[in-house]
Amino acid sequence: MTSATLYNAEVLGLATSLAQFPLTPDLPLRGSARALTCGSTIQLGLACDETGRIANVGLRAQACAIGQAAAAIFASAATGKDRGELEVAVTEIEQWLAGGALPQWAGVSVIAAARDYPARHGAILLAWRAALVALAVPG
Repeated sequence: MTSATLYNAEVLGLATSLAQFPLTPDLPLRGSARALTCGSTIQLGLACDETGRIANVGLRAQACAIGQAAAAIFASAATGKDRGELEVAVTEIEQWLAGGALPQWAGVSVIAAARDYPARHGAILLAWRAALVALAVPG
């Protein structure tokens, strides 16, 4: 597999779409994550509705195009999800990266080629991990 296959127009388009999800001060729940393999980072803000479901997402990613595309995939489908659904998604993504079935999260198929690049795995998971930090119950 070549890097041209990994970094195709759809992946690059997703990476640039992060501008649709600005990290604004009105998002009260905050989380961050860092990929140990590559140093990619993400800062994420969330607002939830009265039932604890995500109502708004903002983020700032310093990552490769795959990490940025994965963050955009997260942000595009996160509205309406709760902490339990994010936990399931992280497990499914980890299993997929280890050779399992593609996760159910909408849009992940766009970055399917990245599974063959272990150095990108940490960046793929950044948004989900940061969201779990943001949704952690205090105390």
